Amino acid sequence: WTHALELLSRMATSSVQMDTITCNAAISACEKGGEWTQALELLHAMVRDSIQMNTITFNAAISACEKGGEWTQALELLSTMADRNMQ
Repeated sequence: WTHALELLSRMATSSVQMDTITCNAAISACEKGGEWTQALELLHAMVRDSIQMNTITFNAAISACEKGGEWTQALELLSTMADRNMQ
């Protein structure tokens, strides 16, 4: 997960824009590394930077929260998905 975040940082400093796919990959890497807080920070960065989120985005973030025992956060993300009519 650290390498994924480092690559995102390099992209920003190189003026390469993040997109849904790169963010999803980084969130998934955070999930696999048990870094739910980093996953949520990336999710918030996507909102801030107007990067489109999809089902894969939310599934990875929900899984990261689940692995971290953060069920409240996971349920909030699930609710957000429902609000956005995602399945």
